Amino acid sequence: MTEENYTYRTSQTLLRNQFPGRGKLKIPVIPKFEPGPGDFDDLLLIGFDKTHLEDQNHLDRMVHFFLYDYRFERVWKNPDSDIEKLSRYRAVLSPDFSVYLEMAPVMQLYNVFRNRWCGAYWASKGIRVIPTVNWGDESTFDFCFDGIEKGSTVAVSTYMASAHDHRQDQKEWFMAGYNEMLRRIEPEKIICYNTPFPEMRGDIAYIDYERSSWRYMNYERSYKAEDFDAFKIGGQSTASYDTITPFIDVPLKGGGSAQGGEWRPSPNKPEDQRFLGEPGQIISSHAPGKHGGYERDTKIGDGGKATSERHYTDHQRPDLHTDPHDHIIDWSTGVPRPGPPINYPDGAPEFKRFGEHRRMHKMIGVNGPEGNRFKTISDFKWCVNCGGEVEFEWKGLSYGIWPKLRKTPDAPLQMVISRIYIDNPASTEKWCDTADELLEYMVGDDRLRDIITQVTVWNRTI
Repeated sequence: MTEENYTYRTSQTLLRNQFPGRGKLKIPVIPKFEPGPGDFDDLLLIGFDKTHLEDQNHLDRMVHFFLYDYRFERVWKNPDSDIEKLSRYRAVLSPDFSVYLEMAPVMQLYNVFRNRWCGAYWASKGIRVIPTVNWGDESTFDFCFDGIEKGSTVAVSTYMASAHDHRQDQKEWFMAGYNEMLRRIEPEKIICYNTPFPEMRGDIAYIDYERSSWRYMNYERSYKAEDFDAFKIGGQSTASYDTITPFIDVPLKGGGSAQGGEWRPSPNKPEDQRFLGEPGQIISSHAPGKHGGYERDTKIGDGGKATSERHYTDHQRPDLHTDPHDHIIDWSTGVPRPGPPINYPDGAPEFKRFGEHRRMHKMIGVNGPEGNRFKTISDFKWCVNCGGEVEFEWKGLSYGIWPKLRKTPDAPLQMVISRIYIDNPASTEKWCDTADELLEYMVGDDRLRDIITQVTVWNRTI
């Protein structure tokens, strides 16, 4: 065996066995946190992706990892790289690697191990560490609480379990694991990021999600616009600092379903109600638009969810749509995603009811421009990446965005943006493969990326 091979085979990067742990699985134990005076007074958290070595304004916060895993994989792959930075903050919560219900059990176990190993490693370097606890279903209870001393302070988040946006709550799942945690760990204190459920028992330190967000953080460093574009999944960062820009809304993640719970219509968007109904129902609704909008029918299938939708319009682009045209509704990701248009140049077939159920119609309300408005760039990117159609107005001019019909199901999604309500909309069009390309489109003298949260959105299909 060469010296190089021996060094690799015995390295902690591979073995991760310097913390022997307890029990059959030998999950590393995070030493019990010893609270100091004022540790939980007016406590705020800071996301790992917002920390940096030059930070002087937020060192009284504790660092959390209630983020998508790709934002902090580095702490596992290169555990020494952030020691200096993390040691400057009040304390650090162990990294919340996902334990989603849909995960293979071995991946759930692996992520619990990584959570505890990183926490134990940081503690060995003198960092004050509080274990973050997460769980899947009851089958994970045999290992997901391991590596935490009885009577420890622990951290949990109710964000993914709470109803928000289009998601119903997952309180039943959360409370089952929470109560088991109380029984097994008997925590001295529980840091809860996001609003606790009324049923939660214990000495809870509630951390306000909004007050801990970037909106209440004062950054001294200056950022350049070109730096922001460096942070792309799958891309390489060329920025000089080690964290993503604090000016992007970063959705939190936690446990429970990887899909975030059962989809539900948003109370702020009446049009969402058209995707759920009685089997056999055809729900008629009016899609608003600057010049009157158009009518549509949504067909409800056996499971009470929409299966297809017909639009009675060519969206001012007869070269891209027939009047009418259909969209298949895809629920594979847990949310209703209208597919690309199915056109009928020789005439559309009858939009028949589902099965043998009685044909019913139901009229629903429509979203106003405020309900349709894109609150963040991420909201816009999600919409168009799901195949959503959008009609918006900026400085008195109207524009549309539509997906292109894919020849095969696995073909990449293409989108086109152009002006509408003009004689030759094709002369203003731009074909794009990604939402980021769309955002570079010049809307008159303005780049879409710079104005997308300000435009008047007359209609969006999702």
